[in-house]
Amino acid sequence: MSKPANPPSLAALRADIDRIDGEMHRLLMERGEIISRLIAVKRTSESGSAFRPAREAEMMRRLVERHQGILPLDTAESIWRVIIATFTFVQAPFRVHADLSTGEAAMRDSARFHFGFTVPLEGHADAAGVVAAVARAQGDLGLVSATAGGSAWWSALEPDDAPKIIARLPFVERKDHPAGLPVFAIARPHPDALVPDVAVWSLKVSGWGKAARSAAALADLIAIPEGAFDGAALLVTVPKGETLDHVTAALRGTGVSVRSQALVGSHATRYTVSAEGARPVPTGR
Repeated sequence: MSKPANPPSLAALRADIDRIDGEMHRLLMERGEIISRLIAVKRTSESGSAFRPAREAEMMRRLVERHQGILPLDTAESIWRVIIATFTFVQAPFRVHADLSTGEAAMRDSARFHFGFTVPLEGHADAAGVVAAVARAQGDLGLVSATAGGSAWWSALEPDDAPKIIARLPFVERKDHPAGLPVFAIARPHPDALVPDVAVWSLKVSGWGKAARSAAALADLIAIPEGAFDGAALLVTVPKGETLDHVTAALRGTGVSVRSQALVGSHATRYTVSAEGARPVPTGR
């Protein structure tokens, strides 16, 4: 029988790690050189937010699908998020504005996980403050809770020249995600940044008080009571494959009257990770 090969020495294994570390750093610098050429081609600083959620969502999905081994997925995703966000910042410096009213720790975790520490982070007392700050900026980004209302902050997104919802984070959801707080990303969108998979609408309705429970079960929405005649402001998510007409017809079926509607953004289809891997969420919820 042949003698088994000697296992590599500790010094040899460390040398391999040093070689890989050096190669990773070299590749990051090479990525930076490509970004420099990209800036010259795109002139990003003249075109609003450099955030491209469609491309980033697809990158995150590919990362999840190919990931294997002992390195935690959370670590791999956070490394890629910092790389992407930092190079986006290099293309066109921007600031992240975050609504801290729904939980400061969770919102800061989300902001730092997705955008790192190079991108400046500014906290605000409420979502309305975030929207106002983004509206004043050329390429800044805002983060607000995707599940809590507090006030009908989305009404400020209705004008054509107002910021819009351009993403829902995290891009790939899973149990115990370290930045699992569902948030909307708001920006003055470049046309390339719009992802029409899931539409987000602002509705003004009457008759909400009596039909609230049954109407809320018909759609993915946030509702804030306001005005007379049992009025309410709704933020409604319409997933791919459905239309707003389906939602409004269902609302009217419960006795709710729709007084106005305005498209306030859109985002990529949500993906979840299970034992079978990444898959799209069947609804916009």
